[in-house]
Amino acid sequence: MYSQLYNHIHKFVKLSRDEEEILATLLKKISVKKKVFLLEQGQICKANYFVVKGCVRLYFIDIKGAEQTTQFAIENWWLSDLTSFLFQKPSEFFIQAAETTEVIAIEYHHYEEMFTQLPKLERYFRLVLQKSHQASQMRIRYLYSMTAEERYHHFNASFPEFVQRIPQYMLASYLGFTPEFLSKIRAKR
Repeated sequence: MYSQLYNHIHKFVKLSRDEEEILATLLKKISVKKKVFLLEQGQICKANYFVVKGCVRLYFIDIKGAEQTTQFAIENWWLSDLTSFLFQKPSEFFIQAAETTEVIAIEYHHYEEMFTQLPKLERYFRLVLQKSHQASQMRIRYLYSMTAEERYHHFNASFPEFVQRIPQYMLASYLGFTPEFLSKIRAKR
């Protein structure tokens, strides 16, 4: 039932069959249809989500009322509003399914219990968060050091399958420009 998550964990740390069974008692599988929210602004984020199938995004509404996507997660990626989740504070973000999606959730009330019972997972999550932080830093660097067109071409070259999966307005938001500008870039091909 959770083999995809176990396979991902095993890339970083090895869990025994008994440890996998303990972890299974702390997990919850959730299916959501496209455009359904796992989190809305003002709510407290209740879980950290591992994407089994589909795509979710983290976004906020800026001062002009526009959606600003800050993260996507596809298969084998984690997504959460970590500030809201870890500190149990109301979120300033939304988590929404960009496609019909299946996730495995680790809910807040099981998080510390998981680390107590399965200390290897602290290493796993540290390594996953390090990779996530590095990717976030590079994204910020690209936003400031590349032109909009360069950002699109770089993203398209790095994640070509991803560009085909998500709606144009979400991709434009993530890359820091309007859907109209994205249409112009694509028309140049």
